[in-house]
Amino acid sequence: MNNLWTITLANGKQTSVLLASDLKDLSDHLGSYGRNVLWVFDTNTANLFKQLPPSNVVLESGEGNKNMASLTRILSTALDQGLARDSRIIGFGGGVVCDVASLAASLYMRGCQLTLVPTTLLCMSDACLGGKTAIDFEGQKNLIGSFYPAGEILLCMDTLRTLNENEFINGLAEVIKHALLSENTDLYKLLLTHKNKILDRDPETITKLVSLSLMVKRHFIEEDPTETKGIRQMLNLGHTFGHALECSTHFTSFSHGQSVAWGTCRAIEAGISLGITDTAFGLGAIKLFKSFGYQIDYKIGRGDWLSFSQHLAHDKKKIAGEVLFIIPVKQGEMKLQSLDINLVQKLVISRPY
Repeated sequence: MNNLWTITLANGKQTSVLLASDLKDLSDHLGSYGRNVLWVFDTNTANLFKQLPPSNVVLESGEGNKNMASLTRILSTALDQGLARDSRIIGFGGGVVCDVASLAASLYMRGCQLTLVPTTLLCMSDACLGGKTAIDFEGQKNLIGSFYPAGEILLCMDTLRTLNENEFINGLAEVIKHALLSENTDLYKLLLTHKNKILDRDPETITKLVSLSLMVKRHFIEEDPTETKGIRQMLNLGHTFGHALECSTHFTSFSHGQSVAWGTCRAIEAGISLGITDTAFGLGAIKLFKSFGYQIDYKIGRGDWLSFSQHLAHDKKKIAGEVLFIIPVKQGEMKLQSLDINLVQKLVISRPY
């Protein structure tokens, strides 16, 4: 295992990010933990093992299982297996598995050890780092959660070979988002110039892509570990619009990545309309999303507005009861901005012919 870097987050807690050369290297490292562990899989990642470790929880895959029942299963199993505070929970999977396993680790005996093995591009390039844990509640995404950084994050690019095309593209949206957030244009240029290698999952290109994406996130979370300074909030670019779309369609029609791509483009359009966003930058970003096949021109039906607006109103970035959107200004510069409801409707609702 190659230790890429170690970062210090909230309350001095450190996270080491390690890169495995292959699946055997990953397996050898995981084997070094011994038996004082509880593994958390979903039905997809469990299939990667010929024989599962003896102490495990296998959740049904999908956003619909990021809930209190899954959290309770993990905590109950940890108790039944006699785990203690010095025991370790290992989240082996995508964003749902890692978020729920992390929340369980933060709660079990007020905090046990935690290792994450992200197996999707979305989780590997974004969700695994930063210590946000969560479950969905009452139809609202990530409403219950905590900040609890993993002690170790283990990356293995070989796991990305198992992803279908939709799941791979799902994760790429967060990478593009990070490219817009960074003053350094290396990630943006990589996406522009190596599209085919990225889509072909060329190992060297993907390793560089993930590393650059995580470096962008590292900058924001080190500056603002618990999202109290208005810095880390910028990582939510596209999420205010996107989460409302996900929730109002009951997590069935649009993946998280598709929703973030769609939401980012709505935020860019809002910024251009208000004269906040540099037009050339904004149109270039929209073109980049389009080049990877995202449904960014989708509009909700007029009859869907009530549900959409209700979920929008529950967004976690509210201040003094007002929903704030992250609006791009230019490369590497964002602004928190309230939007007139009429503009929001214009951006998201389909118009009759």
